[in-house]
Parts: sequence; structure tokens; C-alpha cells
Amino acid sequence: MNHSTTSRAALVPDGHASGLRSAIESSPGSPIAVGIQGAGGFGKTALLEAIAATYREAGVPVLGVRELDRADEGAVLVDDAHRLDDDLLLRLAELARRPGTRLLVAYRPGPRSTALGELIGELGAPVLLAALGVEEIAERAEGGAQDWALDWVGWVQTQTGGVPRYVARLLAEAEPGRAAFPARTLDHFQHDLDQLGETGWECATAMAIGATPHPDLLAAVVGTDSAVTAAVLAAMRSGAMLGAEDALLPIVRAAVLRLTSWERRLRITRRLVELQMSRGGPVLPLVAPLLEAPMALLPEATLAKAFERAGDEAVQVAPHLAGKLLAAAVSAGVDAASVVARQARAAAVAGDLDEALRLADRVIVDETAPDRELGVQVAAGVLAHRGLLERSAELCRWSSTALRWPGDKAFAAVGLIGAGRLGEAEELLRSGDDAGPPTSMTGAAAQLAVGVHESVVGSASTALSTLVRAASLAEPLGRGVLVPDTPAAVAALVALHCGELDVAQSTLDRAVETGTGGALLHNRHRLLAAWLPLVKGDTVTARAKLPDASEMAARDRLMATAIEAGIASRDNDMTALANARAQARQVAAEHSVDLFSLLPLGELVVAAARLRDQEWITPYLDEAGALLDRLGNPPLWTAMLLWKRLQAAIVLEETASAGDFADRLDALAHHNALAGAMAEAARMWLRVLGGEVDQDEVERIARGLHGAGLAWDGARLAGQAALRTHDRRAMLALLECARALQGKPPRPRAVKTSGADSELLSEREKEVAELVVSGLTYKQVGKRLFISAKTVEHHISRIKQRLGTTNREELLTRLRELLATPE
Repeated sequence: MNHSTTSRAALVPDGHASGLRSAIESSPGSPIAVGIQGAGGFGKTALLEAIAATYREAGVPVLGVRELDRADEGAVLVDDAHRLDDDLLLRLAELARRPGTRLLVAYRPGPRSTALGELIGELGAPVLLAALGVEEIAERAEGGAQDWALDWVGWVQTQTGGVPRYVARLLAEAEPGRAAFPARTLDHFQHDLDQLGETGWECATAMAIGATPHPDLLAAVVGTDSAVTAAVLAAMRSGAMLGAEDALLPIVRAAVLRLTSWERRLRITRRLVELQMSRGGPVLPLVAPLLEAPMALLPEATLAKAFERAGDEAVQVAPHLAGKLLAAAVSAGVDAASVVARQARAAAVAGDLDEALRLADRVIVDETAPDRELGVQVAAGVLAHRGLLERSAELCRWSSTALRWPGDKAFAAVGLIGAGRLGEAEELLRSGDDAGPPTSMTGAAAQLAVGVHESVVGSASTALSTLVRAASLAEPLGRGVLVPDTPAAVAALVALHCGELDVAQSTLDRAVETGTGGALLHNRHRLLAAWLPLVKGDTVTARAKLPDASEMAARDRLMATAIEAGIASRDNDMTALANARAQARQVAAEHSVDLFSLLPLGELVVAAARLRDQEWITPYLDEAGALLDRLGNPPLWTAMLLWKRLQAAIVLEETASAGDFADRLDALAHHNALAGAMAEAARMWLRVLGGEVDQDEVERIARGLHGAGLAWDGARLAGQAALRTHDRRAMLALLECARALQGKPPRPRAVKTSGADSELLSEREKEVAELVVSGLTYKQVGKRLFISAKTVEHHISRIKQRLGTTNREELLTRLRELLATPE
């Protein structure tokens, strides 16, 4: 070790390249013996060249490794010391021990010989060259002032690992702002790969394809000894080709894939696949890139099996690839008939329902086809998704006897109950135990059937708890399992029908998080989650949660359209409501009426009433009534539709019909808290419509609706009661109650307006202004004050002129100031 240097005056760098340069610039004549460590491409040579220039400017001769005999005359700078022979390294170690030496040695972190290790020991702690950070790259990049610059510079840093050589290559060729590797940038890696040798290049190719960077695995792939591959990995680390956990840096991986021939890639891929399949590991990452092969793959047993397995893996994680992989398996030699059912599943999960149904039908009618039960699952799931629940149930019932798949009997029973065929469902459930082991799938399906049956013939709480348990059992089933509906979705529907919104929320959150039901049912869970804020009147959140309905099948489009109609209705947006009605008429024609579609049907009933266009929806209401009659009018499912029909009758001012619906709700009030709250509110609505407004009773019942889960309905009852009362104090109190139930802050008002501004308005104009500021329409203000809407409009026009306002927003702001009514 270097003990003598501790007693002599010497430069002591701070461990950074900038500190080293500064120390030499300030005192080029001082002795120094230091190592500079950095992987390939980190700038060792550039740093030595800069230091050499500093010495020359100061008149100090710069000497190389072949001039050690003249070391006393100047500074010795040595690059790539890891490449030197042992004799030279030992001479450098001896030089490092001499007093007065000026010696700078650059080397890679490894591998290192014993002689190099001795030299490093004499030099002491090295100056470590670091990767470039985002700020340093930004200084070197063009377009630093552009909006995209920081994001793009971050991309450059991620792809290159901040290795200065790679950063320079990329910045020299890349189009600023475009996150793509230019071909010329990748071509520069030819020399780096050549230096690794044939074995090293093959190891790099295996890692680029997806091999774990472990010496034993790489040795098995390339056909060599693990000591050789360990040395290759060490060389790649030393050459700055690897990042975290020894993975190839992205730019290096891209270069390897570009510069390696397809023939070599295919050969190495085949070896990797064989190893993975023998160990039972995943093969999707290995063979998916072969789908883009520039040449046709000939029939080949290993790849055929690999494509088949990868297709099954892709159903869960990359459904858009699954069908392509299975088709590639057939091209590579797999029997086409053996994968048709799985191709149907892949098409369904990817959203191609026409293709899924076509392939599933092929499997179902072929008695010799394998995986016929999977074909049934696909067809049943697709039919239910398209709103044809009864056909789905019939298919499951046939499968439960013909194929004896354990879960089909339960799903058949659920579908039959949903279609109003309770007796047949009960007979099916009594027909004996299903064959097969008691898996999570069969358990979830059985509990789903029990829960749906209980929701029709028993208690809401028992039905809901059973369905929640079924949803919990279904969570581990994975994204590739196809079912007509999930326990989570049915549990949420039951929860919505009995006012248990928190249960619905938590159940749906878990379903979305775990991906229960796969891609085909993902939107179903999201749509039901969007229904929850709609019930509360929170249209902003409901709209934000509403997924794009353009590519949805009938069942999801019906739900999405009903939510859009509900949002438009609550926001009083008649244009949007009319648009939703047009969509609803189309989707309702495609979707048969079943138990699980009553919720959206009820929302569309109110929308149709508001548009005075009930004729189109009447046949569907008749079907719904007949369905419920066949089921014995179960309170859980019947009450909500009756409530919505009551609301529609109120909008249409059909008092007799409203009374009939109120009577029918009375008969169901005992079943659950929400039914009871709706029944009581229905009676209050009739009183309000008759002009009988008891403020305390209205507030109590409105709050009861809110507590039972119908927050927006409670607010509407209070608001409409305020419109119809002749007691001004009661009106204001009810308006504040309505605001509170919608979650809005109260509007405190001054006791008496005063000042010159208040004298601008007459008493009648102040009354009109107060009601408009409270949120009432001109028609509602007119009803309250017993004047026409046109007269209200004239009052507002005169108020605008007197206050000097030019638009409605400015008018409302001015009136709130005038009436001391903050927003």
C-alpha cells in the first residue's frame, strides 16, 4: 500500500472529475497519484485528454505508459489500465510509491487481475466517474426551452442509463422531442458487441430476448461453461451495457435486436423456450416478438407448443395478442381443432364478440371437439353481454346436462330467474349436486345462484350477504374466466335496489382492482360504480367515471345510456337528454328485458317522461311488469321500478297513476329500509302535488330518502315542496334542506337589504330575484308567484337594465351581492 504518500505534499482530489481537474489546474506541479474508475463510455479518455491539455499549458510534459523511465520529467497519464500486462502494471505500482510522482491511471471497474489490484491499492480511493443526470443531459441537448424538452430528456436518461457515450450517440442522431432510436445510433453498437466475441454476443442476444442474466441459464442457452458466461456478464458490466439487476440498458437491448440476424434470434429463442417449458416458466415474452418475424415460420414442434402456451398466457395479460399467438401455433403445426375454443375465448376477451360467438358455435356443435365446456362459457358470456340473458341461460342449462360442467347449472339458474322463469330455476337447483371438485369457480357460481334466488323469494340482507361472499370467492378466478355475469355486479345491483351504497362501492372497488370477470366485464363494474354518484346527484363524478360507450355491447350500452340520461336529467340539460333518448331507443331494441336491466329501465322511464315521449318505452315497461308478475313481484326488484314510474307520473302530472304507484309501494314497504322510505315519500309526494306542504314532515321524509340511499330524490322532494308552499319562510327552509341533501353549503342571507342599490328594485322584482338566485326556473318562479313565465322573463329583463348587466352570470353575481346571498 502507498504509505509514503501520506508524508509528502500531494494533491488530494475530492473524488469527482471536476474536483480532480480543479486541483491540477490550481497546482500542476504538485505530486499526485490517483486512479480514475469508470465503466466503458463514462468518459475516462476524455477526462485524461482534458488533464493532459492542462499539464501542457502549464509546461509539464505528458508521458505515456511506454515512457515510465522519464516519469520524473512530467506527468504520466495511463488509459485503459485493465488492458495492460502484469509487468507494466507492477511497474506502475512501483511508480505510485515513489515520492513526487505525478501519475493518473484510468481503468474499468472489472474484471481485474492481481497486478491491477495491487496498483489500485497503491493509488488509493479512485475518482469515480458517474452517469449523467437529467440536468446534465439537458445542458447537452437542443431545444431546452421547449415544452417537451424535460420529458424527452428524461426519456433519454432512462434509455441510456446516463452513460455519457450513449447519451452523446443518441443526442447526435435523434430528432429532439421524438422518443425513438435512430438506426444510425444503434448501428454504433456494432463495435461494442464485436468486442464481446461470439459467445458474448449470443449471451447479449439471449438477454435481449428475455433470458435472466444468470451465468448458469446463459451457459445452457449458448452451450458453454458458466464460468465463461460469468466472465461475459462481468465484461458487459464493465462496458456499461447493463443497468439495474444486470438487465440490458434499453438502448443496448434495442441495438442487440437490430444488429442480430433473425436466424440467430430464432435459434436462441428456441433454446430459451425449451428451457422455459421444461421448467414450467412463462414463454409469452419470448415468443410474442416472433409474431413480427420478417420471414414465415416453418412448422416446428417446439415453437408450435410455445405459441400455444403463450396464447393461453396472453388471455390474462395481453388479450389482443392471444388470438394471434394461437393462430401462429396452428401455422407452426398445432392441430387447428384443438385450439378453436381457446381462440373463441381470446376473441371474447379482446372484445371481438362476433368472432367469439362464431368460433364458440363451431366447438359446441362438434361432439368431438376438445374444450366444449369452454365454448359454452364463451357463448353464454357473449350472449349475456349482448343483453340476451334468456338464451345464455338456455345454453348453460343444456351444458349442465350434456357436458356436466359444474358451474353451468348455477349460471343457468341465475339466467332463468333473471328471465322470470323462477319455477324452472328452482327445479334445476333441486336436481342434485353438480359433478366435479368444489373449486372457487363452482363455489362462487353456486352462491351467486343462491343469492339471486334469495333476492326474489327472501330477505334483502340475506341475499346481499350471500352475493358479497360469492364476489369474494370469485376474486381469484382471474381475467381469463368468462361468465355471463359476476357476483360482484349482481351484488352491486342488489345493493343499489336496497340502498346499501357503501356495500356496492366496496364490492365494485374490489372487482375493478382484481379484474374479476376479465376485460369483458370490466366496463360493467365501472358503469355500476358510476351509478353510485348518480344516485347521490353528483353528476360531475358520475360523468368522470362513465367509460366511453362507443365500443360496448348492448348490456353495457344500456347502462351507459341510462347514466347519460340520468346526468342530463339532473343537470336539466334537455339537449343531452334528447340525445340520450335517441341512443336508448336503439339499445333497448337490442336488449331483452330481464331482472338485471330494471335499474337502467327505470332511469329511462323518467327521461322519457321529461321529454313527453313515453310511447317508445311503454312496451318495455309492459315486459318488465309481466316479468315481475311471473316472479311474484319480489319487493327488492319491484320497488325501485315503481318509484321511478311514480317520478315519471309526477313529471307528467298524472296524479291518478302516481296514486296507484304509491299504493303498490305501500304494499312493499315492509321488505327493506329503502322500500319503506320510498313508500312514505310516495305518500308525501301526493300531498305536495295537492298543495299540502308540511315543512317539518317534508324535511323528515326527504332526509329519510337521503339516509336510505336516494340523496338526489330526497333533495328533489324538498325542492318541489318549496315550489308549492305559500309560506315564504317554509319555502326558504325547504330550499336550504334541498341544498343540504345535495351536499351544497347553505346560503346565509341578510335580514334586510339596504343602501341605494336595493332601492333600484321593486318589492315584486326582489321576490323574483330571490327565487331566481335560489335556482328556480322562470316557469317555477311563475308558479310560486302566480304569474306567467313570460312575466318573470320581463321582470328579469328590467332588472338587467337597471343593474347594467349584460349576461346571466353577471346578473346572478350582482343579485347575490344586492340580496346579500353569497354563492
